[in-house]
Amino acid sequence: MVLEMKIPSPGESITEVEISQWLVKDGDIVNKDQTIAEIDSDKATLDLPAEASGKITLKAQEGDTMSVGDIVCLIDTSEALNSTSPKQIIKEVKKIESNKIDEISITPLARNIASDKGIDINEIHSKGDKITKDDVLKVVPAMGSSNHEGRNENREKLSMLRRKVAERLVSVKNETAMLTTFNEADLSNIFDLRKKYKEAFSQKHGVSLGFMSFFTKAVTRALDLYPDVNSMIDGNEKISYNYSDISIAVSGPKGLMTPVLRNAQDLSFAAVEQEIKRLADNVREKSITVDDLTGGTFTISNGGVFGSMLSTPIINPPQSGILGMHNIIQRPIAVEGKVEIRPMMYLALSYDHRIIDGNQSVGFLIAVKEGVEDPENILMEGKIEKSLGLN
Repeated sequence: MVLEMKIPSPGESITEVEISQWLVKDGDIVNKDQTIAEIDSDKATLDLPAEASGKITLKAQEGDTMSVGDIVCLIDTSEALNSTSPKQIIKEVKKIESNKIDEISITPLARNIASDKGIDINEIHSKGDKITKDDVLKVVPAMGSSNHEGRNENREKLSMLRRKVAERLVSVKNETAMLTTFNEADLSNIFDLRKKYKEAFSQKHGVSLGFMSFFTKAVTRALDLYPDVNSMIDGNEKISYNYSDISIAVSGPKGLMTPVLRNAQDLSFAAVEQEIKRLADNVREKSITVDDLTGGTFTISNGGVFGSMLSTPIINPPQSGILGMHNIIQRPIAVEGKVEIRPMMYLALSYDHRIIDGNQSVGFLIAVKEGVEDPENILMEGKIEKSLGLN
């Protein structure tokens, strides 16, 4: 029996996908539920599992754009692995073992650099357990070298996801009145709370007590105080929300994605950290769903994890605001007339001036600042252990 595998619907409103990468070759024997390809939609990269075991015949090439319902491959179930000859089974086992041997531990950044430079990762040597960026850069020919052999350029088609992101970013610049306002926050009290409770929190909830839970709670409080920041424009109408679905920017193998924390205003500190970890893991493992990426009323982006000191984040349409977090630097500041060294972070709020006035944007950012500078009283109402779920 020959099974016709068709492009499934990744989610509502998605009608086209692109074959990002085939993970099998034409004529291979595949097993049911084995991931045979990665497909890009305009929202996410998704795995395509085999619907049956058998010999596969590819009906599309990498880079092809296909509609939902199109036939992407054929699977001849009469030639499944369990019905093949012993010689074929041995061949497949050897192939699997060979692939295991060839697997190399490499960081995502190092893999991307190696791919961009056309470097075979099998030729990269590392003193540690993983190949790092520095290991790859050691084998990249120096710019301006007198030896020009091997100089080349690589041209490849942008993925559907990357093209859609580019389109949306350009539209934001062209179609919104985007401004950015800045402030800074002293995170000394968060540092003290994390130092005191991080071990008990981790043992109780199975996740670390990070900065994102404090900022998420501070943002949901500020959105309640300044609801226009939690609104969107639809034609000549303004849509406001009495809930906060917070999009969290996460860097993954296919670029930046923004999975959504649903009803973040009702989540505890532990629930925020657990949900962020789940979503971030799914992004990095490429198992994130379209539903996880859909919606969101406001976005938080933490460029500080990459070392960013200050930036002007771009609004995530159709939202009207985005908070940019940055790196934490020990800086001298004046405290009650004396100079002290404190852990300081610059904060940036980009907003659509068509719907949010300047005083609202400034007030919102100050409310966030107040929350993260005095979390015990403002975010926890003086009940630290109860808020952290430790009693």
